[in-house]
Amino acid sequence: MASGTAASMLSQPLRNALDRAQTQVNTLLLGKSHEVRLAFVALLADGHILIEDLPGLGKTTLAHALAATVGLQFQRVQFTSDLLPADILGVSVFDAARQAFEFHPGPVFTQVLLADEINRAPPRTQSALLEAMAEHQVTIDGTTHALPSPFFVIATQNPVDLSGTYPLPDSQLDRFLLRLSLGYPGEDAERELLAGTDRRVLIADVMPCFADGEFDAVRAAVAQVHASDALIAYVQALLARSRRHPGVRVGLSPRAGLALLRASRAHALLLGRLHVVPEDVQALFCHVASHRLVVDADAGSDGAVAKAILHSVPVD
Repeated sequence: MASGTAASMLSQPLRNALDRAQTQVNTLLLGKSHEVRLAFVALLADGHILIEDLPGLGKTTLAHALAATVGLQFQRVQFTSDLLPADILGVSVFDAARQAFEFHPGPVFTQVLLADEINRAPPRTQSALLEAMAEHQVTIDGTTHALPSPFFVIATQNPVDLSGTYPLPDSQLDRFLLRLSLGYPGEDAERELLAGTDRRVLIADVMPCFADGEFDAVRAAVAQVHASDALIAYVQALLARSRRHPGVRVGLSPRAGLALLRASRAHALLLGRLHVVPEDVQALFCHVASHRLVVDADAGSDGAVAKAILHSVPVD
């Protein structure tokens, strides 16, 4: 399965398993099919997600349900003002019997890490995740330790106007492939949630939808999804427009463009296509771009500016 087109790499059984996985997560996180698809996009595209929302709207449910459905290891870290980098990464402890230091890995050594309320920790602790998210490895006392594969971070962030929060630096924000918000559930979904079984009980009974190695095969197929020269030119036009759009002080980097293409390939695959179309890019652009833009205070929100950039670039 190392060669061939995406069609040969993504067999019908794998396609069926991917569809079942999305359906299963949607039964656990009610009324959020768009956000569930975005989570699968990030996981397939080897990226990370930043969820900015108020507490109690299903962020933990999404992370836990996704890990259980795909069959991945899951760890949750509650970020607080006194959390230290070693609390996340691990620490070397001296073993008197062996007269040597022994590394004790922290919770980052997992496949799905929920970094809950990440902006409640000070910048030094936030930055402890930079190497892990970018390189999928951790360096402690000069020794590099590889993280499991896949390694997927879902970080949650309280709205920045809440007390006791530290804004994430640009370098940290750039490590997130997508930013999204769950929001309140719809009326029907909320009624079903209130009347139904506790989500934690349901997640405990979840069976993985993929056998060993199958999800890795799906992830490998993403790179084979075709993006035409015209599609790449459209992405480049969006990048160029972001750098000269009114009110934007720092536009999108080439790395943002690569992230957008990678996410668009995953989005196309989830919808059953083996090629990227402009609608894939348009569905993801604001989620990929908004948190990477640096905008003037009077220009409006970064999300509104990202939407304006998207609407200002025609599809040739």
